[in-house]
Amino acid sequence: MRVNFTVNGRPQEADDVWEGESLLYVLRERLGLPGSKNACEQGECGSCTVRLDGVTVCACLVAAGQAEGREVTTVEGLAGRAGLPDGELTPVQQAFVDAGAVQCGFCTPGLLVAADELLECDPDPSDADIREALSGNLCRCTGYEKILDAVRLAAARTGEAARP
Repeated sequence: MRVNFTVNGRPQEADDVWEGESLLYVLRERLGLPGSKNACEQGECGSCTVRLDGVTVCACLVAAGQAEGREVTTVEGLAGRAGLPDGELTPVQQAFVDAGAVQCGFCTPGLLVAADELLECDPDPSDADIREALSGNLCRCTGYEKILDAVRLAAARTGEAARP
């Protein structure tokens, strides 16, 4: 089957997609977007988190055909969503760097996508809100405190930028 969808603001087409093929496979292997990581393939780790029509999902659990006519945002597309030029970091991405929340980097793309959705929906989240929003993303390196610090920092910076 052919799947037509929008990825990171650009129309995309994937041909010869078999019915059991995951969105994650199409993104990584067919479209050359390796940011979403392939780890558990069971929706347990969050490393493959993307936004599908603005909502975070595990791309490993979404059949590629389900993306037909829909909008997908990967970690590679976060800057574009924010209206930033290629190569520039979003406030969330910069906060992860500044807070030291990036260790091996395997979980980072999924965490960034989840944090992006959280801050879009709630620009001033509580710690409980942050924990809930990131609860589907596992990290083996950081112990989570630096990740929480990064989201708090991004929220603070975003709030400061929005103030007149």
